[in-house]
Amino acid sequence: MGDPWERFKKIDEFRGLQYRLEPDYKNPLLDIPNAVKQRIRQRLGFLYGTEQVEEIYSQVERIMKIHHAHATKEILEAEQNFDPTQRFTERDIVLITYGDLILSEGRSPLRTLVDFAEAFFQGIITTLHILPFYPYSSDRGFSVISYAEVDPHLGTWDEIAELASSFKLMFDGVFNHVSSKNRLFQKFLDGTPGFEDYFITFESREAISEEELQHIFRPRTSPLLTEFYTINGPRYVWTTFSADQIDLNYRDPQVLYKVLGILLYYVRRGADLIRLDAVTYIWHEAGTSCANLQQTHEVVKLIRDILDVSAPHAAVITETNVPHSENIAYFGNGSDEAQMVYNFALPPLVLHTFQTGTATVLSRWVADLRTPSDMTCFFNFLDSHDGIGLMGARGILSEKEIEDMCDRVEAHGGFVSVKDNGDGTQSPYELNTTWFSALNKEDSGEPVAVQIDRFVASRAISLVLKGVPGIYMLSLDGSKNDPDAVHRDHSKRSISRGSTLEKDIIEMFGNPDSLGSRIMKQHGNLLEKRVREPAFHPNGEQQVFDLDPRVFALLRIAPGRNSLVLSLINVTKQKVTLNIPLVRSGLQGNPLRDILTDRIFEPDGDPWQFTLAPYEVVWLKGEGKDSKMPA
Repeated sequence: MGDPWERFKKIDEFRGLQYRLEPDYKNPLLDIPNAVKQRIRQRLGFLYGTEQVEEIYSQVERIMKIHHAHATKEILEAEQNFDPTQRFTERDIVLITYGDLILSEGRSPLRTLVDFAEAFFQGIITTLHILPFYPYSSDRGFSVISYAEVDPHLGTWDEIAELASSFKLMFDGVFNHVSSKNRLFQKFLDGTPGFEDYFITFESREAISEEELQHIFRPRTSPLLTEFYTINGPRYVWTTFSADQIDLNYRDPQVLYKVLGILLYYVRRGADLIRLDAVTYIWHEAGTSCANLQQTHEVVKLIRDILDVSAPHAAVITETNVPHSENIAYFGNGSDEAQMVYNFALPPLVLHTFQTGTATVLSRWVADLRTPSDMTCFFNFLDSHDGIGLMGARGILSEKEIEDMCDRVEAHGGFVSVKDNGDGTQSPYELNTTWFSALNKEDSGEPVAVQIDRFVASRAISLVLKGVPGIYMLSLDGSKNDPDAVHRDHSKRSISRGSTLEKDIIEMFGNPDSLGSRIMKQHGNLLEKRVREPAFHPNGEQQVFDLDPRVFALLRIAPGRNSLVLSLINVTKQKVTLNIPLVRSGLQGNPLRDILTDRIFEPDGDPWQFTLAPYEVVWLKGEGKDSKMPA
């Protein structure tokens, strides 16, 4: 039968390839097509004005040429063979983790992650998103002290390189802000020439009027301006997220040069995806919301242009926790902005589905879900290091439904973080909880088997939906809320950021009766079966079937229309009997197999009556030659 992974080999050509540590200018310099040069000039002109375009463009081109001079012959050949339409496939699953979520005695956290990932994840997980592993001063890595270093408490670049030899890697581009301890900010405080405009500063708090403040979109309740003392006296500095996170000023081209240099440095260090953290807020314009501005989109498009020429295998993923209609705008026209966008509406919609026992809202939303091209896809995650964002559900769920969701999470021991609306009011912004605890109440008296089935059924939705699934490490085995960490760290987000000893994880896996082991068995089966099914390719089609409000039914069709899977997920603890339309789903005339259990079914009519057990997940596939793709 040949190699079943033959068609994926070109995708993995970059595994094990490393850039030169120093540039080699003996080889030909980067040849930038004239059309790309003109496009970059136009973007720079929009951002900085036509008078500075040539000067700024020359610096941008210089940065690109320096990066190119680090590339080996093997890397350049792999880039020439790269097919962007096959950047992501059904094999792709992203694991989201901090560098120190797994600890061991006698080894650095990153060394432990290397050993653990190679032992347990190869063949299932293709990509590791290692959350910021740089030296930091707060916010668990997102207040970056030094962009180009690995936090010595975690390990070294050598461990990152080892991970890059086995997995695709996602790095965080924390390009909206720096730590107050970052040397760039220290240079500003010292009055170093050239750093006067690196940050957004004012001589008084009153420099921004109350009316302007009401327009500014804030994901926090902390003051927008923070006072710092500089060599030139006190200054009030723009701090979107916290007093320790100083917003960069992209109006200064020097900031752009610095960020582009870091971006390409990350590629040379093994990044296949660059996650643009908090990119929503990178451009500030008086009298506007300072969120999702056209200038922001132009910066993202500029980054895409530069990567397409300098490192075409590296992709942009935008992290924009905003309402869905604004979020999907970061796809651009399908070829000029982010290749992947966080699907922020998905987590609250799936949670609402399982809290209420009805898939109606989720099914209606998925039926209209689109991406603009086969070079773009959603990043389908359910939870992350930040918990569960709520902004993506605005306009889809009512305020009452969001309020009820928050109440249920708090009843399960979680927390709700709020944002400042600018008018003196606040509203829910994110839920701080693990996914397992959001679905299951600790003292409910409910059988553990039911809780596990509910958890796994919910995870299945992100696996069948068109796009690439992302799994936070703590949801692999159903970790519960850690309230002690919240009190210890004085941070609600710590509830889902706890580390575990490697030996304890291995012991848990070895105990078939443990909660984590039981979840891993069922969850792992979903993952193993998903990565072998072409119908789950991100470029495949999907159709929602309205069979029963209690069931999420989704038909997935492979890009070549040579394979299809009907996924049925019962979102309730009730048995549900369905009437499945065989002809309309393309499953007529054949025995059907549930690829999760290998059970064979012989339908006795159309529609076919089929019963789902509580929280059951079934992936039906035709076993004979008579399957016909639905029109």
